[in-house]
Amino acid sequence: MKLALIGATGMVGTEMLKVLQESSLEISELIPVGTARSIGKKVELNGKQYRVTDLQSAVNSGADIAIFSAGGSVSLEWAPKFAEMGTTVIDNSSAWRMDPDKKLVVPEINADQLTASDRIIANPNCSTIQMVMALAPLHRRYGIERLVISTYQSVSGTGYKAIEQMESEAKGQDADAVYPHPIHKNCLPHCDDFTENGYTKEEMKLVNETRKILSDPNIKITATAVRVPVDGGHSESVNVEFAQEFDLNDVRSILSETPGVEVQDDPSQNVYPMPLNAKGRNEVFVGRLRRDESRERALNMWIVSDNLRKGAATNAVQIAEYLVEQNVLTA
Repeated sequence: MKLALIGATGMVGTEMLKVLQESSLEISELIPVGTARSIGKKVELNGKQYRVTDLQSAVNSGADIAIFSAGGSVSLEWAPKFAEMGTTVIDNSSAWRMDPDKKLVVPEINADQLTASDRIIANPNCSTIQMVMALAPLHRRYGIERLVISTYQSVSGTGYKAIEQMESEAKGQDADAVYPHPIHKNCLPHCDDFTENGYTKEEMKLVNETRKILSDPNIKITATAVRVPVDGGHSESVNVEFAQEFDLNDVRSILSETPGVEVQDDPSQNVYPMPLNAKGRNEVFVGRLRRDESRERALNMWIVSDNLRKGAATNAVQIAEYLVEQNVLTA
């Protein structure tokens, strides 16, 4: 199988190479694509080195799958060109997520919707993926009516330059500012650009993508997304209001039996999810499970995951694995 990786030298692309190395995919040829300044550099997969090339060469290569992680504008222009050549595109940007003709896929939840005619498949936003992994089984059991979300998102979600800004500030050194304020010893209630309704794009992704993935446009959702001085891993405080009464032990049991979810919920022993422990892991970690005593049928949850792994690279590779395992590419 030929696989093109667009954005191979970026932060997510670098993580993608690690995940591909660990995956079940048998890749006969990798076609890594980078920016003009990256062309000619080499990346490694399964002990073999591949030279970074340009987008048009990758289109002409006849790749079976192309995984995009190079930003929305690149995806909007080039994903259709790959699709026209018969390549199945898995796009990690926001370009196609809310397109009504494109599937927005978290494999554990809705990969069974994919068909051979889906030539452009959208990978959800990092903060959305980890949240719906924990919410989907509970929604099926109890029905979710309302979500109140607060995120605590690492600077790795912004990219290499954001990590450089934080590390330079910690050393008292000058750095190119990615954020409008210092991030070291600070929290910014500002992830992505602000929109006309006063919410940021990141906050509205949590609203719109969650409804699409869970196939329920009636869930009431409000979100506040905060950037915190952590170099990897997103955390989320989620208040869930159900349509039906729930049993807390049943909630723990449901989540414990959900593939890809690990329950860490023993506060008496100081056991709860933390980004420090989630880094480099593919699971979504859930803890601090407790009733909201101010509302009926309401639950508080704390959800943590590595945003570069399950929030991006791992989810995309899992989509590719599903396409191959289910023969969707050749159906």
